[in-house]
Amino acid sequence: MSSIPVRPDMTPGTAAERSDAARNRERLLVAARELIEQGGAAALTMDRLAEQAGVGKGTVFRRFGSRAGLMLNLLNDSEAVFQARFLSGPPPLGPGAPPLDRLIAFGAARIAYVVEYGDLVLAAGHSSRSRFEVPAAALWTRHVEMLLRAAGSESPEPWLLAESLTATLDPERLLHLIRIRGVTPRRLADSWQELVTRVVAAA
Repeated sequence: MSSIPVRPDMTPGTAAERSDAARNRERLLVAARELIEQGGAAALTMDRLAEQAGVGKGTVFRRFGSRAGLMLNLLNDSEAVFQARFLSGPPPLGPGAPPLDRLIAFGAARIAYVVEYGDLVLAAGHSSRSRFEVPAAALWTRHVEMLLRAAGSESPEPWLLAESLTATLDPERLLHLIRIRGVTPRRLADSWQELVTRVVAAA
């Protein structure tokens, strides 16, 4: 929770409006989660959300901008937890383990994340003009690049190698393999381990 102090020039009326806006946002997110629990991500439309929350459709669009914006808001907390795990959590996903072990753990954790939140991730990504440039995606790739460098990669373009590796963790690809091709998450994690192990061994 933010602890930013109220500015001296902020009037009580302005503070109340912002407090109301925060409550409305949380009410909309609660209603959105209820709709997802009832019928999955496909059941979550701006119209149904407005009806569920008892507000006008315009209020929903003003708050989130688009369905993609709504999905990103719903993913915010889970993504923050995931980032904390690989940036500062316990090893092998977090600091303290060898780079290869961290790479293996990162892929396995990302696959598990997609299994749990995949439909929301797809909805957010498909509605976004540049899903590969969102800060979270850039952070994942930068993290993989850092681990490749730490593992001794001498690639002339380690950022491009990291892009290639993280492309294999694309949610749409993973969910296609799981739901259409019948590949289990365990097999995907094993495949990721084989891939990054070969890449690091080549270095």
